[in-house]
Amino acid sequence: MGKALEGVRVLDFTHVQSGPTCTQLLAWFGADVIKVERPGEGDITRGQLRDVPEADSLYFTMLNHNKRSITLDTKNPDGKRVLEDLVRICDVMVENFAPGV
Repeated sequence: MGKALEGVRVLDFTHVQSGPTCTQLLAWFGADVIKVERPGEGDITRGQLRDVPEADSLYFTMLNHNKRSITLDTKNPDGKRVLEDLVRICDVMVENFAPGV
């Protein structure tokens, strides 16, 4: 028996806690979640509450396991093309940016 969201592809532009928790639940229900992170540091929670130097924090790992991840510079023309391709193949996009972003 498959999972409820098997076959659904989610483009994840979330960060910190509420957004990644939402997409984590979607992944648990079988969705293919693709987390998009900014170049350089990626999601800010990678370094928050870090126990082991040079390793992703448990906080980040806990909120983002069972997801695929890509670093994407959407201000770069190549990055923008990749983003457009991802939007075409995904069923859902989730973001939790501040208003005006």
